[in-house]
Amino acid sequence: MKKMRPYLIIPLIASSLLMLLPFVWMLSASLKTNVQVFQFPIQWIPKDPQWKNYLTIWTKINFGRYYFNTIKLTVIITLLQLLTCSLAAYAFAKLKFPERNGLFVAYIATMIIPFQVVMIPQFILMRNLGLVNKHLALILLQAFSPFGVFLMRQFYLSIPDELIEAARIDGLSEFGIYTKIMLPLSKPALASLTIFTFVFVWNDFLGPLIYLHSGDLRTIQLGIRMFISQYSAEYALIMAASVCSLIPVLIVFLACQKYFVEGISLTGLKG
Repeated sequence: MKKMRPYLIIPLIASSLLMLLPFVWMLSASLKTNVQVFQFPIQWIPKDPQWKNYLTIWTKINFGRYYFNTIKLTVIITLLQLLTCSLAAYAFAKLKFPERNGLFVAYIATMIIPFQVVMIPQFILMRNLGLVNKHLALILLQAFSPFGVFLMRQFYLSIPDELIEAARIDGLSEFGIYTKIMLPLSKPALASLTIFTFVFVWNDFLGPLIYLHSGDLRTIQLGIRMFISQYSAEYALIMAASVCSLIPVLIVFLACQKYFVEGISLTGLKG
C-alpha cells in the first residue's frame, strides 16, 4: 500500500482540527459564566471552571425527563427503521414482482420533496387521528425511510443471487432467507443506517416542536431551547446541555464505527 504524501497529510490534519474547533469552543464555554462565554480573546481553558453548570441544567429544567424522552423516541424509531427498511430493501433487491423498479423509483423520489411541503398535511392527518401531543405521532411518521431502503437495497444487490437461489432450493422460506442469510451478511449496512437514523432523530427539533406541546413529552432539543428567554439566553448552560446531548451520539458512533466505513463503501458497488 502506498504511503500518503506529506503535502496531503498536512491539509487533512489542518481541516480536521478546523472542524473540531467549534466542539472545543462548546466544551470550553460550558465551563464558563455567561459573561465569560463571549470574551475576546477567547480563553480556551477557563481559570475557574464552572462545573456546577452541569448540575444546574438537571435542576433548573426537567432535563432528565427530556433526556429519557429523546432516548425512547430515538431507540424505537431506529429499531423500526432497521426492520422496515431492511424488509423493503430485500423485496426490492431480491424478489421479482410486477413494476418493481418503477415502484422503487417512485418511493425513492419522495426524498426530493421538502419537509415543508408535507408538514401541514401530515399535521392535519395526525390531528384527525388524535395523535397530536403524543410520541406515537413522531414514531409513525419516522418509522419508514426512503433513504434507508435505498441504502439497504444497494448493499443487498452486492450479495450474489446464486446464494439466494440455493437457499430456496434447500426449502428455506423468503422470511428465513431474510433472517438467516441477508441480515447476518448486512451488518455493515445496518450499522451505517443505525448511525444515520440515530443522529437524525436525536437532533430533530422541528418534529417535536410541531407535535409535542406538553412539558413532560418534550425532547432534549426542545429542553435546550428553554434556556433561551424572551430577552436573554444562558449560553453557558446551553453549551453544557449541548455537551451532554452529544454523549449518546458519540457512544453509538464508536460502537458502530467498525462497520460504518465498510457499509458506506459496499452500498455503492452494484446498482
